[in-house]
Amino acid sequence: TVAVLGSGVDEFRVGDRVAVEVHKGCERCENCIKGWYTSCLNYGNLAKGHRAKGLTCDGGFAEYAVNHINTLYRLPDSLTFEQACMVTTAASPLWAIDLMGGYMAGETVLVLGPGPIGLMAVQLCKAMGAERVILSGTRDERLEIGRKLGADHIINVRRENLAAKVSEYTSGKGADAILECAGGPSSMQDALENVKRGGRIGVVAWYAGPVEMDMNLAVRSNVRIYAARGEGGMNCGRSLALMSAGKLVADPIISHHFALDQINDAFDTYVNRKGNALKVAIHI
Repeated sequence: TVAVLGSGVDEFRVGDRVAVEVHKGCERCENCIKGWYTSCLNYGNLAKGHRAKGLTCDGGFAEYAVNHINTLYRLPDSLTFEQACMVTTAASPLWAIDLMGGYMAGETVLVLGPGPIGLMAVQLCKAMGAERVILSGTRDERLEIGRKLGADHIINVRRENLAAKVSEYTSGKGADAILECAGGPSSMQDALENVKRGGRIGVVAWYAGPVEMDMNLAVRSNVRIYAARGEGGMNCGRSLALMSAGKLVADPIISHHFALDQINDAFDTYVNRKGNALKVAIHI
């Protein structure tokens, strides 16, 4: 909630309920001008105006925080703060979809990884008109949430062969597009092995270290790979609009709730996946 306005700010009013975006670009470099502010050429340079909350400057785990108006989005009355905390989570795969062409009508999309980002990706693909969404992962509970959120097929790769099932669902062609949201050591190789010739791969995941993949598969089949950092291209606003319209559902993905003074317990629950933790919300 807006508590105080800075000098010259008339876009918001005290008392407005808002969602906050992580990245604020320098607004002067080539990438920022294009809307690629999550890859700002002055990343980390506070003197030139760049901010990445919780990364290069103070984050939001506090009673009060200073935020630039470019990072604020007014909430409709229909959304709770808890639901709004998922806006950035949704905006990351939406940025990848944006980079991939932003059009999935009639296509088959494979989503790797049923974490919060992957579960939002499932809903986004359906909202963009995907004919078939396949979700793969290793945790039955998360896969079942994905099914309820719109996945047409779910694959537990511990019990089923990913390539065989994708081939079955796509008549041997492979997926038109893949959203890599898993971040496992073999995830990119899985993507390359299951994408259609001439298909697209959007990479949203972060990795624990370098990964190996056979790039000959990409070159031989004219596969286009798009890496998406964060929630660029004003996609927080777009994901908020989709959430407001009922196209994105956040509640099934938020598994745990903590108060600010329980933040250490919250991180312990999230990092160690206690109680099948999925998305952990901290109430200020």
